[in-house]
Amino acid sequence: MITLIGRTRSTDADAVKGRTLLQHAVETKAEWGYNCSRGTCARCRCHVDQGMEHLEDVTDAEWDRLEPEELDQGFRLSCQAVVSSDDAVIVVRHKPYF
Repeated sequence: MITLIGRTRSTDADAVKGRTLLQHAVETKAEWGYNCSRGTCARCRCHVDQGMEHLEDVTDAEWDRLEPEELDQGFRLSCQAVVSSDDAVIVVRHKPYF
């Protein structure tokens, strides 16, 4: 189960291995801003409150776009954060820069 917390409402989705957090957000019609889907604009920046261990490793695009401190604090780009388990429990908040 993935809980996606947007600015004004939350949605839940069944975790699907190999899909990004952004794909889950779009599928559930979560209030989730994004633009490029390539990891360059960072409009889909999010904070993983729970379940970081159920996401694949940080991508090169995330290393290029996010500060090391942000990654240490649990921030990811939802277009790059790939779910690694169908039975994952993840709670994530949309936290764009602007």
